[in-house]
Order: sequence, then C-alpha cells, then structure tokens
Amino acid sequence: MLTGPSVAPVSGGPAKQLVVFLHGLGADGDDLIALAPYFAAALPDAAFISPNAPFPCDMAPFGRQWFSLRDQGPEAMLAGVRKAAPELEAFLDAQLAEHGLNNDQLVIVGFSQGTMMALHVGLRRKVAPAAVVGFSGLLVAPELLPEELTARPPILLIHGEDDEVLPASFTRFAQTTFEKLGLPVLALLRPDLGHSIDDEGLKAAIAFAMQNLSTGK
Repeated sequence: MLTGPSVAPVSGGPAKQLVVFLHGLGADGDDLIALAPYFAAALPDAAFISPNAPFPCDMAPFGRQWFSLRDQGPEAMLAGVRKAAPELEAFLDAQLAEHGLNNDQLVIVGFSQGTMMALHVGLRRKVAPAAVVGFSGLLVAPELLPEELTARPPILLIHGEDDEVLPASFTRFAQTTFEKLGLPVLALLRPDLGHSIDDEGLKAAIAFAMQNLSTGK
C-alpha cells in the first residue's frame, strides 16, 4: 500500500473532504504536501495526503516514479499507467474508507507524471471524484478514453506556456479531447511559466477544488 506525508484538517475536527496530491517523476510525497497549507486556508475541514509513488526513480539517484519514462513511446506510457493504476485506486479507496468519505468528497491533484496518473485513474473510477486538477501534464492514450471512460468529474488543466519538459500543447490537446467527449473541462495556460506551479495556477486550483467540493454531486 502506498504511504506518504499527510496533513489533518486545520479545523481540528474529522475530515469532511480529502485532497490527494500526486507528485511528478523524481520527486516524492514531500514535494506536493507543501501545497496543503494553501488549500487548507480555503478548505479547513479537508485532510491532505501526498503518497510516494511506488517505484524508485530510474533516471535519478533519488526520488520516486509512478512508472518509468525511459521509453516515452505511447505503448510504454500506457503500460506504465496501467501498471501503477491499481495500486493508486486501492490507495484512494482505503483513504476514503479511513476517513468515512465518499468519492464526491475527493479531489485528486497531480503534477507532471502525477497528472498522467490523476487523469487516467480519475476518469476510470466507478464513481467520479469531486474534481481532478492537473498541472503540467498530459493525457496518456487518449484514443482509449471513449471506451474506458467510466467517470465524468470536472477537470481543471493548468500549464505553463514555456514548459520545457512537457509542452503546453499537451494540455490543449487534452482539453480538446475532453470537450469532444462532453467532459466538463477548463484549461488555464500561464504565460512565461516553465514546468512549475505559479501563484495564479495555485489560486485557480484551490478555487476549483473549493467550488466542486461545496456543490457535491
């Protein structure tokens, strides 16, 4: 089972929502859990957890990975997300059960490779999460989504227009794909931003999470 750093609700009471952060290649759970205080200011009753990806990074002497990116061909990428997905699914289910929460009280937030996982798993849940937020990522195997889509959560995609690792065109393509499938999607492209998260993107993610958690489904 995946493990990683967590932050309890700042309200001091039981969790009424759960935000799960999925880090990028070569990082670990400590990376994105640093976003929790910013989200907590708007979501005081939310619990936060940032699991460490299941495998050691094979492209760096430290950090973790959801799957290898040595081969970035479509077949290898698909095999990678499919291998990691069941463990992430089990982790989400266990966290919801532990807190006594439902999928409509869950927000999944990914960065880079974590966004690949968030989109793959979030759109294949038996019950849709409240929202999926993806920073600086891409949609793996878009051609399979019409057949495999089982959940329709609201999606927010945020990407730096100067991203040197994963071009912003990946987000534009994902947005178009989701729109064709009738999925509720918004995209925010940040000028002069590389492979990173800036203040405006963070504010948008927090507002999106808060909006969709408050409405429920």
